[in-house]
Amino acid sequence: MSRILIVDDEPEIVRGLEDNLRFEGYQTSTAGDGREALAVAAREAPDLILLDIMMPKMSGWDVCRELRRRGVDVPVIMLTARGEEIDRVLGLELGADDYVTKPFSLRELLARVRAVLRRPGPRRKFEEFAFGDARLHLRGRRAFRAGVEVRLTRKEFDLLVYLVEHRGEVVTRERLLDEVWGYERFPTTRTVDTHVLRLRRKFENDPDRPAFIQTVHGQGYRFESGEAREP
Repeated sequence: MSRILIVDDEPEIVRGLEDNLRFEGYQTSTAGDGREALAVAAREAPDLILLDIMMPKMSGWDVCRELRRRGVDVPVIMLTARGEEIDRVLGLELGADDYVTKPFSLRELLARVRAVLRRPGPRRKFEEFAFGDARLHLRGRRAFRAGVEVRLTRKEFDLLVYLVEHRGEVVTRERLLDEVWGYERFPTTRTVDTHVLRLRRKFENDPDRPAFIQTVHGQGYRFESGEAREP
């Protein structure tokens, strides 16, 4: 059974989430601040983290950033009273999988928890993939360009892998949101465009005239070129 780490500095929220998640059959762990969250995550290796943003000692944003820096790829759903679009986008760009604004519907939260936990990881059709002067290593979730490691967020890496797996195929923004982010609906498709732009800046010689991640106007994106090495 999946173990969920609940991170929040409000004890009543923690108790309520614990009771409901256990009723649904999940195992739970808890942490009351960001530093404790990192320690519990390292010790217990949860399958999902429900992470409050506004906490003492260390914010949820910093916790998420540190988890990804350490290479911890556990799914994260952020819980917060901050509901502005820029805050949602920041959380996703730091590597969170979803963002729920307080006060939230328990039914909706449980649905999102189930959706994230059943989401498959990368399909790993290859162990390494090379394009231009870049190389992806699936096993270690690392990317290099001209022999120098390129720092990617979790979603940047997942998006790039998805495009590579479907190379030569036109994929729509909506499909990317559904299959990479995990939801058919999202407030804006601009988050896809933002991630594509960042990938182009990191891997294209001329981001304005991309050779690999190409725009198919009115449809979506298509990845061209490169070669894979099978496992």
